[in-house]
Amino acid sequence: MLAAISSPSPSHPFASAAVSTIICADCLKHTRTKLANLSTLPVPSSYAFSRFRSRSAPALLPVEASLADIHVRYTKLITFRSNPLHCRHLATPRPSFTTSPALVSSVDDLFGFICSGPLLKRLGLTAEKVANGIDKWLLYGGYLCRLFGMSELILTPSEKEGFTISTSLFFLWCEEQIHRHVSQVGGAEEGPTPLMIGVSAPQGSGKTTLVFALEYLFRQSGRNAATLSIDDFYLTAEEQLRGNAGSHDLQLSVKTLTALKGLTKAGMKMKLPRYDKSAYGGRGDRADPSTWPEVEGPLSVILFEGWMLGFKPIPGNAVKAVDPQLEVINKNLEAYYDAWDKFVDAWIIIKIKDPNNVYRWRLQAEVAMREDGKPGMSDEEVMDFVSRYLPAYKAYLPTLYSEGPQGLDKERLVLVEIDEERNPLPEE
Repeated sequence: MLAAISSPSPSHPFASAAVSTIICADCLKHTRTKLANLSTLPVPSSYAFSRFRSRSAPALLPVEASLADIHVRYTKLITFRSNPLHCRHLATPRPSFTTSPALVSSVDDLFGFICSGPLLKRLGLTAEKVANGIDKWLLYGGYLCRLFGMSELILTPSEKEGFTISTSLFFLWCEEQIHRHVSQVGGAEEGPTPLMIGVSAPQGSGKTTLVFALEYLFRQSGRNAATLSIDDFYLTAEEQLRGNAGSHDLQLSVKTLTALKGLTKAGMKMKLPRYDKSAYGGRGDRADPSTWPEVEGPLSVILFEGWMLGFKPIPGNAVKAVDPQLEVINKNLEAYYDAWDKFVDAWIIIKIKDPNNVYRWRLQAEVAMREDGKPGMSDEEVMDFVSRYLPAYKAYLPTLYSEGPQGLDKERLVLVEIDEERNPLPEE
């Protein structure tokens, strides 16, 4: 049985293409089911926004777009492609585009954009997988646009690549890692231990934003997730300011990560430490325990991020060649595998060519924090602050990129290089 489906009229404010096609009844049912799911898109909570901002990530825009807007937009997009994706025996319809400004105009555009991007091959995905799951891409895109207060109708290439496509690609990779993890650990009576994904990337490169978005997508897909940063394990300001290896409370790290891995049953709860980067004029301090968020089991995934996550000691002569003052830091790194890296099951590593980009990225983060009404470092203080980290970047990033973290399973690693604008680069 066949049914005729028409997209919104070109005069509709949310329409960018007019199309009419013939699809089978099964596909029509499938499409309507997807639309029913889309109509229940949740609005991010104020807690989620305040927590994200508290970690001094870029300030978020207010969420104002209505769910009806997203529903109308996605009705057209899903209807348009329901024929070729689910009725391969029928001809692919071709849209008749309007002359309105550049919009995310069709799923043809979306499909082509995903498949031509630099991340597809790196993450082990294929064009066929993208085509079979195109409805998920639309759903994830809607979630992310809602989360970051962006217009899902008019996106720049950078927004499509950075906030929607790239994050969705990482999310699908993480989902595959979870399925693999569960199949390997088996169905123990208390439930499988959560998968811990380590996200290692230099300061300001976007790792906190990525982790925030991934956690949100996990929750919208029904998975219970928890997030931690290595910043959360810094010693208190009274003990030592944040910095290189040796400035972390490794006992707190082991205690926290061990407990998180044990959250396998409903009703099990624990509080997660948090670090307030805005304290002491932007120098930072551990947040008051009364403000620490509580998580409840069973957890599916833990996202653990940090600028030096995965760093490991290198030969003494190599350390001295970079900076003799790194010798103490190099020695301190010996304790970090047992405190951090051994808990990580899978890795996302963001690679940069020039560590000096951290200056600009960190400055952008401080400006955003000040604009959000929180104290931040001055430009001069940022230069002084970042200069403490550059020798470590120069010493340890080459080994991290070439060998990976200690104990790495290379089949559970994705390494993505970004440019100075934080856009993913193709493989060389």
